[in-house]
Amino acid sequence: MREARRTTLKDIAESLGVSVNTVSRALADKDSVGLETRKRVKAEAERLGYVPNSTARSLVLGSASTLGMVITNPSNPFYAQLISGMEQHCRRHGYSLLLMATEESLANERRAAEELLRRGVDGVLVVTVQEGAEHWRRFRAAGVPLVLINRDVPELNADLVGVDHVKGGYEAARHAVAKGARKIYFLEEDLDVSAVADRVEGYRRAMADSGLPVEPDTMIRVPTRRLEQSAMPWDPSEAYRLAREVVRSAQRPMAFVAGNDYFALGVYRVADEAGLRIPDDILVVGYGGHPFAPYVIPSLTTVELPAADIAVSAVDRMLRRLGAAARAPEQVLFPPRLVVRASSGGGGT
Repeated sequence: MREARRTTLKDIAESLGVSVNTVSRALADKDSVGLETRKRVKAEAERLGYVPNSTARSLVLGSASTLGMVITNPSNPFYAQLISGMEQHCRRHGYSLLLMATEESLANERRAAEELLRRGVDGVLVVTVQEGAEHWRRFRAAGVPLVLINRDVPELNADLVGVDHVKGGYEAARHAVAKGARKIYFLEEDLDVSAVADRVEGYRRAMADSGLPVEPDTMIRVPTRRLEQSAMPWDPSEAYRLAREVVRSAQRPMAFVAGNDYFALGVYRVADEAGLRIPDDILVVGYGGHPFAPYVIPSLTTVELPAADIAVSAVDRMLRRLGAAARAPEQVLFPPRLVVRASSGGGGT
């Protein structure tokens, strides 16, 4: 059985007894084709299941009306919100979004960049793995704009839209101090990217401003598991293992400030197994504002990230790049918001 053939403009033209040029102009709503003819052509195109060839259209118009988006891991709730927000905002402006995931792999990122260049996208919104920039320089050389999301690559001299992670790390640690903790452990992923480094910097500043030392044992780096398992944003088990070792000998009252809400779940299990109460014996502060944070018991204090604002701002900057002359790159960092709940002595369960 022969595979069904894609419907073409010629098929519609032959069915209606008109020229291919008339069909093309009718589907494009050109005034040179009468209204009734346009209606007939569109109705027949729908009946025959015609789908426009976007690649051919981009060759004619010189624009694909498509933006590429390269993300490290779409299962990360923050990035999932970004994808949704960007797709909606792109659609409002007549663009489609072509998504590719790298899983924190440089090889995957290079393949994604090559594919986007081949497809002729108009611009690229990218969360980079921050290992090398030569594959992104090819876009600049080709006149294809880049907007970096959440992670900076200074040598690219591109727009950056993201979170002020220094502020987020600072407010999380400072809050734990204000609630009475004097031994504050910082659980952060062992990943060499700017967002992680910025959160660590914020933690260090908060400790310094509070007159508390950053001792070697208080900085706990959690091994990255995202490189080993696809579509896994974080693994609470490693945070659980490391926090359990700390709790056995640590002074109280103490606090755990986690670089993401998943790590905080590991601390919750440690406290439960040790017969310790949150927040009476251990304060816990997460990061990310993941959907489960209000529903765990006790509810989790966390730093919420402004995904919707970042999505709109990033797409807007891309559209400006596409529609304007050369301009200096812009850096926009949105402040995160500390949401205080029961895990650090706030209200709620």
